[in-house]
Amino acid sequence: MKRIAIFGSPGSGKSTLARKLSAQTGLPVVHLDRYYFNPGWVITSDAVFRQAITRAIAAECWITDGNYTTESQLTGRLDRADTLILLECPRWLCLWRVIRRIVSYYGRVRPDQAPGCPERLDWGFLRFVWQFPTKVERTRQLLLSLSDQKRVYFLRNKAEIEQFLATATTSEPEIGSSLLPPDRIDHA
Repeated sequence: MKRIAIFGSPGSGKSTLARKLSAQTGLPVVHLDRYYFNPGWVITSDAVFRQAITRAIAAECWITDGNYTTESQLTGRLDRADTLILLECPRWLCLWRVIRRIVSYYGRVRPDQAPGCPERLDWGFLRFVWQFPTKVERTRQLLLSLSDQKRVYFLRNKAEIEQFLATATTSEPEIGSSLLPPDRIDHA
């Protein structure tokens, strides 16, 4: 594993997993929020965002942390990644973590956030977190379609994440392997 892309709802643990993987592997973390937002929560233009990500993932090794799953935003990231991870934690847990994060960092910039973007209470964002499970299916299917070419993991809870971390640097699964239980594969 040299190029890892982590996806999942806000509050699912993407940044935490990225930091833990970085500590284990020495791979640098690319927090996509730092490229997507300018100070004051101003969104970067799509062209500038794509350029910044293209430069960041040109490196030999990296871990990306963030969604940004429109076709133009994914360009290059999926091609270059050798490992794809989707965190599928329950929505109530993600919402709880986001609220806890808001309380913990309110008015301050989190370590994984863009400079000049202090934590704040944003009802639209909380709604986005709650609705995230209804919007992630396209990403899930896309990652599933790549499972014969890349290492793809669908992790649902702390135990599965810890299991993944325990084996992430000690054994390399074959391409096409996945931590998706057979009962969760949609054969439709």
